[in-house]
Amino acid sequence: MTSETITADAAGTWKLGDLTVNRLGLGAMRLTGSAAFHHGTPSDRQRSIAVLRRAIELGVDHIDTAAFYFSSLRSANELINTALAPYPDGLVVAAKVGPFRDCTGEWGTSARPEDLRGHVEENLRQLGRDHLDLVYLRRMRQDSIAEHFGALAELREAGLIRHLGISSVEPRHLAEAQAIAPVVSVQNRYALDHPDELLRICGEQGIAYVPFYAVAGVAGERGATTDHDEAVTAVARAHGASPAQVRIAWTLHQGPHVLAIPGTGNPDHLVDNVAAGAIRLTDDELTRLDSTRTKAG
Repeated sequence: MTSETITADAAGTWKLGDLTVNRLGLGAMRLTGSAAFHHGTPSDRQRSIAVLRRAIELGVDHIDTAAFYFSSLRSANELINTALAPYPDGLVVAAKVGPFRDCTGEWGTSARPEDLRGHVEENLRQLGRDHLDLVYLRRMRQDSIAEHFGALAELREAGLIRHLGISSVEPRHLAEAQAIAPVVSVQNRYALDHPDELLRICGEQGIAYVPFYAVAGVAGERGATTDHDEAVTAVARAHGASPAQVRIAWTLHQGPHVLAIPGTGNPDHLVDNVAAGAIRLTDDELTRLDSTRTKAG
């Protein structure tokens, strides 16, 4: 498929609260280098900045980031600030809080509720903004998220946050959070080979569902998987597309409330990812791909 002129609006739109975004966005983790959570090879700074600016040119208006997205020499938030400030009208920047790392890159224990204001303020400082459009509470194995989410709800009332989301959660956590404040988005791990019950629940309630590792699949944080089922490669051939593009397209076909945030630090991959939003899969192709999911499960 030709991808040079395809822009993010080809995927359609959805609302994060009162903020309308194209359903094809950008995850910022890969901007920092080969291993955003480890001491891998740092990214080329100018290349990462170019990816961000090209994303805006291609109509991407939803970027997902976090202060803990950094490698030995790169910070995703700093790259976003450098590349895009002053920020264009309509750009939604979502951040996650909960996990944290020290200056050496080592992970700390899960944040306490009283720590979250500092996490939000650090994202604000790095991004050069006076408020965050959307903040996810990333659950870190705690049984209840009520205290942590309540702390973020207070920051929303104070004007530091516009909308709230939750990440890495189970259905009971969504109900728990909704009893405290509105939840506009859920971000969970979900892919062709990794199902999640919250996809359906969010669709029924009109809540955005934002999968992570949708392209990476079983490879997770290591990057895009190269282990593709024959169904994926066959559908890719039929569309003149890559398996990664088919995975993105399949994700978007799971419901109008599903947003895709594939991450990359490669300008060519960015163009391909955005173009995947224009792929229209047939019912037969979706059935074939769904059978792959069933086998994986």
